[in-house]
Amino acid sequence: MSDLNELLRDLVTANRILAHEGVVDAYGHVSFRHPDRPDRFFLSGSRSPELVTLDDLIEYDLECQPIDQRGRTMYSERPIHGAIYQARPDVNSVVHNHAHEVIPFGVSKTVRLRPILHVAAGIGSEIPVWDIREKFGDTNLLVTKMDQGHDLAGALGPRSAVLMRGHGCAVAAQSLHEAVHKSVYLKVNAKLQSEAMRFGEITYLSDGEIAEMSKYPHDSKSRAWEYWAERSGAARV
Repeated sequence: MSDLNELLRDLVTANRILAHEGVVDAYGHVSFRHPDRPDRFFLSGSRSPELVTLDDLIEYDLECQPIDQRGRTMYSERPIHGAIYQARPDVNSVVHNHAHEVIPFGVSKTVRLRPILHVAAGIGSEIPVWDIREKFGDTNLLVTKMDQGHDLAGALGPRSAVLMRGHGCAVAAQSLHEAVHKSVYLKVNAKLQSEAMRFGEITYLSDGEIAEMSKYPHDSKSRAWEYWAERSGAARV
């Protein structure tokens, strides 16, 4: 049995970290799969991430129905999470955000977001762009229905991240700590790539370099988590 209470506290911390690092603002959310019930996941009720507390956390089944809502308002885009968990048994945490640095790469017809920074290798060599309009026509761009979530999960495929045209992105990982790490550095890499493009041709990380970075000790992610948690003030909550 896993320490569920510790994971729930980490989910609160993840919300605070993502807010403080500018990955999310008033909008965006992060979830994790129940460690002992893979057919369920935890996600906050509808609050700005920086304000999330333990009392806001709601357990859902993979169809995004609450187990015990207790009158709490829910995020409308929870199908992003449920659909990815359904499609990817290997995924235990999902982040959805609208980081401004990432948006241009989701609307460009010529430039793709690719890792240029070693600590951003976890975002993967290929980051697809999903356009909700291609299958669902003109919408408000929000993923509020399970069929939309399934289409998004299909575009993500086996990868770590997918951009959402004119909206943001979804990040998938094997753990909550890893999902936060990938989300922060997806944003950082997008900013650096935009700056580097002004200088001309870019040297991206090779597939081999990305593979080598995947072998790097996982304690580096824990070190980053500790640093970000302290910066956000979550370590003292």
